[in-house]
Order: sequence, then structure tokens, then C-alpha cells
Amino acid sequence: MANKLFVSNRDESPRMFKSDFLDIFSRVHWTVPIIVWMPVVLFCLYWSVRAVGFAWWYVPVFLSAMFAWTFAEYFLHRFVFHYHPTSAFGKRIHFIAHGVHHDFPNDSKRLVMPPILSIPLGVLFFYFYQYTLGQYHLVFFAGFVQGYIIYDTMHYALHHFNISHPLFKRLKEHHMIHHYHDPDRGYGVSSDLWDQVFRTTFKLGRNNNTAA
Repeated sequence: MANKLFVSNRDESPRMFKSDFLDIFSRVHWTVPIIVWMPVVLFCLYWSVRAVGFAWWYVPVFLSAMFAWTFAEYFLHRFVFHYHPTSAFGKRIHFIAHGVHHDFPNDSKRLVMPPILSIPLGVLFFYFYQYTLGQYHLVFFAGFVQGYIIYDTMHYALHHFNISHPLFKRLKEHHMIHHYHDPDRGYGVSSDLWDQVFRTTFKLGRNNNTAA
């Protein structure tokens, strides 16, 4: 490889903060998003049934929200996590948010989003959907969060699980090329759909240095 795009490929977790308290919260076990957010999904569905009763539109709204997450995932990864600031402060924030993951891609404690970040973002999305979607917002938010849970779990799996299913192998190859060959393409994690739509994908199964 001409240019090494990582610092270490081992499962090691470098210190990010001088404060022990802050540094602890920068490390998260991969099951934490499931533990924190799955009850939110179930509560939103339960509360929607209590508020408006079960309706035919629950399933399409829930599935539409999961699909909407795939676009949010792509957009955030491409335009927020891969934004390249020029100031020292901006570079520090970028490193904390995503840069550390590219430097230490197999750090098993920094592969899912810490609740200290995901909860405020979740609150913003919740109130946005409440304001824009009316009676549909609880079901939509539940589906959106379910999409997020799948994304975070998939991200960990791509780095640390070996699953023989062809779809998983395709997504893993797609994500590994993003890490080790071309970080400016391949922004989808749980799906490569939007990479294909916006022409930021790769020709998989051929040459990992070749982008589509």
C-alpha cells in the first residue's frame, strides 16, 4: 500500500482525553446501542398504540423510517464525519468524532456511537419528527432508531465478525476498501445503496484500488 491510512490495525484503544472521566465515556461496548435504544423503539410503538390505536399505516411508516435512516447514515458519514476542518479546534473535534476510528479501525471500544452523543442527536430527531409528522412521529422515530441500531451493530460486525453470507461479505469488502484504500468513497455501512445512487461506490470483488 503506497500510503498507510491507519496508525494501528490491532484491537487497541488509545487515550483521547487527559481526564479519566471523559476518557471512560469515549469507550463503548457494541451492545450498548441495543440496550439503550431498543427500549425506546418498543416504548414509542407502545405509546403510539395507546394514543391512536393500531393502524394499517404502522408497518409502511416504520419501514420507511428504517429506509430514511440509510440516507441519514450516508449523509452524516460523508458530509459530517468526513468533513476536513482546517483549524486546530476543528481537527480535534473531527478526530474525536471519527478520525480516531480511521486511525485505529479495529478498536472494538470505539466502533459504536457513545450514548453521550447519540442521545442528544436522538432528541433532536425526535422533536423534528414530532413537529413535522404529527400522529406518525412515534412510529417513524421508532423505525428510524431501529435503522440506527442495525447500523451500529453492523458496523461492529464488519470489523470483528466473520459471517459467510454473501450480502455481509459484500458490505464488509465495501467498508474495508473505505478504510484501507479510499476513505473518500464508500460512505454507506449498513447499505451501499446511496453510494451507488451518488456514484461513490467501488467495483467490488476485483481490484480494491479501483473505484466505480
